[in-house]
Amino acid sequence: SPPGLLLLTSFLLHVKEDRAIPTRLICDNRLIQKYIMEAKDMEKGVGQCQALPPLSCPAVLPLVDFTFQQWKSKSNETKRREILCDLALLVGAAAAAQGQVSNECGARQLSQLYRHANSFFLLLQTFSWEAGHWEPSCSPHSMEQTHITSIFLTYRQLVQGKLSFFFYDLAKVSCK
Repeated sequence: SPPGLLLLTSFLLHVKEDRAIPTRLICDNRLIQKYIMEAKDMEKGVGQCQALPPLSCPAVLPLVDFTFQQWKSKSNETKRREILCDLALLVGAAAAAQGQVSNECGARQLSQLYRHANSFFLLLQTFSWEAGHWEPSCSPHSMEQTHITSIFLTYRQLVQGKLSFFFYDLAKVSCK
């Protein structure tokens, strides 16, 4: 099933009334584990594509590493905004790379990554603890890469790291 449909269904069927947070997504650890496995599979899949040339226009990717101490000190809203910034860069990088890749295997993998990252991006925009909407005015730390595989590595690290920890933090307060 398309990841967007799964996320949307999870959101609509399992939303907590006081906040627009899809409780099944954050309370059922199996779902985030499924998304981590999908990210690993996409990364492995693009690595099996034959003759992927470097990107002629480098992809701008977020630096998604973090220290646990720094992460713990941030509010959930700050974490959400940080992940949204990272996802915005990833979605943009995947879209830009799609236009540069003629290899069918690589294009298919990039399309899948774009859909997954964009689904998380759209989902995270729906819940907030502060008044106002998220504005794409953030400037996360970034790097330029010419290897397509770097986009997949960054996405997997984001899902496995910040996103997974964010859902864990939300589960502590929402899943009683």
